[in-house]
Amino acid sequence: MIENLPPCPQCSCEYTYEMNALVVCPECGHEWVPAEGEADTPGERVVKDSVGNVLQDGDSVVVVKALKVKGSPSGIKAGTKVRNIRLVDGVDGHDIDCKIDGFGAMQLKSSVVKKA
Repeated sequence: MIENLPPCPQCSCEYTYEMNALVVCPECGHEWVPAEGEADTPGERVVKDSVGNVLQDGDSVVVVKALKVKGSPSGIKAGTKVRNIRLVDGVDGHDIDCKIDGFGAMQLKSSVVKKA
């Protein structure tokens, strides 16, 4: 058992407890693995593509699966290259802001792209 358990990363509650391999917050119910929470510095967000490569602003990516686009009969085909991405805190997991030739400005999920 860990003597000094870390406070909850979501609500900063000091009364966390261990449950198997997880640390649990009794106030907000958040569960996490203590090694993962301590390795990342607060405020630093890491976005990874579909194969685990770390993405950064300005990278070029390739779409790995066909995507349907509302209002477009064709959609975005797998293999479409997207240049100069910007990482954002998007809604519903859409964390890439970009412009795609023929479609314009869009938001994509990092799980459907691969670093080029």
